[in-house]
Amino acid sequence: MNKKDIANIRKEFKLDNYKMNIREIFNVYVQKESGEIYHQVCQPFQMLEQETQELFLANFKKVLTGNLDAKLFELKFKRDVDYSTQSILFEGLQSDSSDWQDNMIEIVSKMFANTAYEFDTVVTFIRAEYRKATKKRDLESEEGGDDEVYSSEIILCSLNKTDQPKKALMFDYIEKEFKSYHVVDPIINMDSPLSGFLFPTFNDNTADVNHILYCAGKANQPDFRFIEEVLNCEDIMTAQDDKDSFDLILKEVIGDEVDSRVISNVYEEIDKVLQENEEKEESEIPTLDYRDVERILTVSGVENVDAAKVEHAFKSVIADEKHEFKASNLVPKTIKISTKVADVTINPTDLKYVKYITYEGKRCLLLEVDEEVVVEGFKLESGTL
Repeated sequence: MNKKDIANIRKEFKLDNYKMNIREIFNVYVQKESGEIYHQVCQPFQMLEQETQELFLANFKKVLTGNLDAKLFELKFKRDVDYSTQSILFEGLQSDSSDWQDNMIEIVSKMFANTAYEFDTVVTFIRAEYRKATKKRDLESEEGGDDEVYSSEIILCSLNKTDQPKKALMFDYIEKEFKSYHVVDPIINMDSPLSGFLFPTFNDNTADVNHILYCAGKANQPDFRFIEEVLNCEDIMTAQDDKDSFDLILKEVIGDEVDSRVISNVYEEIDKVLQENEEKEESEIPTLDYRDVERILTVSGVENVDAAKVEHAFKSVIADEKHEFKASNLVPKTIKISTKVADVTINPTDLKYVKYITYEGKRCLLLEVDEEVVVEGFKLESGTL
């Protein structure tokens, strides 16, 4: 899945929406430490009060919000796994209501088999029919739109913590006095899901039951136990892991010191790959293997580079010379240069305008600019080295 596919699904979580027909919602309340199910209830989503529906819909959107490979991860199911979550979810898509609940309870059991939380949790599942128009409506012919749609059954899961309400001071309008106010019922935290998933994933409007979209609670902090033991999926690398490994490979090939123009050129070349992919409207994110990295380093001005040297660096850093980096993970949004005097934040492709020099025995950062520099309303005087 790409970010556009995810955004298309996320935007359909709204009240009384034909394109996201949520049939059933199944809530399971699990007690802390013991992991025992205290209560479970399944009901038609439309039977909930409107305000409750809105709270759940906002929560489902949060499960599908975040950057790919940072907070959202498309995972591949492992093969030949006994009692696999893939088969449980696939059966759940086609089962009747009672069997579906049994399927989801099996997944809940996996979630809490080897995990104990310090707070009660609520696991929510929904079954829905997701519809997407095959083409936009033509205003002249009035064809397209909802005349013909892609239709797929989906299951979405959200795991949420509960918070104990705090004591508060309230004002009683009738008695005209201040009173202490304390609610003993736990509050379900719908603002920050601990984790969740969507099954199946989608690629070019086609459902892919061999993959699942997993949501981590925090960016670049996926729960690897959850991925392996609960979802039964293959290992992943986060966007940050990918970037860190790529940086180590560059150091292995280039060395610890490098001209700012070289690094700027490297980021420009990777950005070109991303731009070309967008122009071709490719759905998959472009990847770079060791041969691609060797080409990029060569055209960026790195001397004495060959494929064998880069391949060795791949094997040395990540123990896999066949690894392919996602190009979108390698270019940072900004680069921050920190010194005792100031912090400078620039676009990575603008690094070529930064020089690190020694002037009159002092180390200096030289920044090339095209315009006049204004500080507190004053234009700085220009000097010449």
